Amino acid sequence: MENKLFTPLQLGDYELKNRLVMAPLTRMRATAGSLAPHDLNVEYYRQRSSAGLIVTEASQISPLGMGYPLTPGIYSDEQVAGWKKVTDAVHAEDGKTFIQLWHVGRVSHTSLHPEAGLPVAPSAVAAPGMTLTASFEQVPFETPRAITVDEIKQTIHDYRKAAENAKAAGFDGVELHAANGYLLHEFLHETSNLRTDEYGGSIENKARIVFEVLDQLVDVFGAGKVGIRLSPFAYPYGEYDPKSYEVYQYLVEKLNSYKLAYLHLIRYRQGEIENVTAKEEALWKSYDGTIIAADGFTPETAAEYVEAGKADAIAFGRHFIANPDLPKRIELAAELNDYDRNTFYGGAEKGYTDYPFLEKTKA
Repeated sequence: MENKLFTPLQLGDYELKNRLVMAPLTRMRATAGSLAPHDLNVEYYRQRSSAGLIVTEASQISPLGMGYPLTPGIYSDEQVAGWKKVTDAVHAEDGKTFIQLWHVGRVSHTSLHPEAGLPVAPSAVAAPGMTLTASFEQVPFETPRAITVDEIKQTIHDYRKAAENAKAAGFDGVELHAANGYLLHEFLHETSNLRTDEYGGSIENKARIVFEVLDQLVDVFGAGKVGIRLSPFAYPYGEYDPKSYEVYQYLVEKLNSYKLAYLHLIRYRQGEIENVTAKEEALWKSYDGTIIAADGFTPETAAEYVEAGKADAIAFGRHFIANPDLPKRIELAAELNDYDRNTFYGGAEKGYTDYPFLEKTKA
């Protein structure tokens, strides 16, 4: 039987050559100072161009949107020039790539943006746990400053400018990061959003900023070149809010009217959420468009998931880190390289561009 992962997929304005998506993966290897992509980053993405779609590592839309050391931005001319080399390389290999637009909110540290001061969030509620400073030191999260309405409007403008920059850099589209405990996700949970203005309280108010940002991205690129990532059942860097499920129901149903390129959903993985499987399936089924599913797939479970119609494409993260030619390996049922967690974040080519291709492994 034909493996459906290797059938073409109409994803918004594009036809993908396969249904294997490279997930957005933070690697902390941008140029020090400018935070622009450099030649090693170009090679990393070029190597993985056989993916149906590459979603780049999350890239901050402004200095204040940065949450970890050496993550790339998409707000300066130098960064645009660096990303242009990446998109040129991917396109030369017949690949497609969207950039993931990112503002981390409270998941940050003042040392990463000393001129801008404290991180901002919907409310002045610190994330639990530890974070990294600009010099890779582990420290507790700071209590963020509650973002003002004027600053929210400026942030929405920053997203628009980032999308314009992404277009100038040659990206095929953009993915809005509204997952994993970062700024937009923080607005969706009562545990981090205590606001009583138009951005807090009701379901519609909590979701308002997501749609205001989406409106800008769609205006710049067109709906068929815009995706969004959500993690409805996981809230990293925070306390999960069971009431947020109603917010996600509202979000997903309203997203139907946008006719986006795709909805990128992170599956439930951990924590105790009542009736999670039924809730997850109900949420998935309420979306009419193209779904990319992510989190913990093997080549076998990915094929089963797509064949069962639960998603249209599957995003792989760690396997794409260790296997630049992942689609070929899956198609041939070849052995996969093991990934090395110690080289995920920071460093140079080790654990980044030096994983072997199948031909070199056999040689």
